[in-house]
Amino acid sequence: MTDLSAKAQAVLAACRRAGVMAAFAESCTGGMITACLTDIGGSSDVVERGFVTYSNAAKTEMLGVSAALIETEGAVSEPVARAMAEGAIANSLASVAVAVTGVAGPSGGTPTKPVGLVEIAAARRGAATLHERHMFPGDRAAVRRAATAAALDLLLRQLGEGR
Repeated sequence: MTDLSAKAQAVLAACRRAGVMAAFAESCTGGMITACLTDIGGSSDVVERGFVTYSNAAKTEMLGVSAALIETEGAVSEPVARAMAEGAIANSLASVAVAVTGVAGPSGGTPTKPVGLVEIAAARRGAATLHERHMFPGDRAAVRRAATAAALDLLLRQLGEGR
């Protein structure tokens, strides 16, 4: 069992204990988080839906993230990650959600938002939205894997089971 698989199993178990379904709003991970969970048989009792919102228009149309917020803060920012997670809950039947937006590379980085920068947020109905900023080393695949692992960890924290 891989580390991602173990984390996904833990998320499924935590959601079942909490009696909640989850939604996933993914940009730079491109559905990898949702795939980790749905690779596990029986995950349909937890995974409510996944949003792959790679473009800014998708973030606005599917999650309700304000275009003005994206313009002001940039797609890779704490406010946008939070809005994505909260939008995933607002646009689904889920009670918890995690969102990821970042620069996986190899291009697209800037001096203020370099390759490897990833913003992650986890929301839960009736609770404060959690946020983490990460700088992951490595190539595109490594950044995406690390972002997926960190997102699963943050979702566990939002469920009261992480560190």
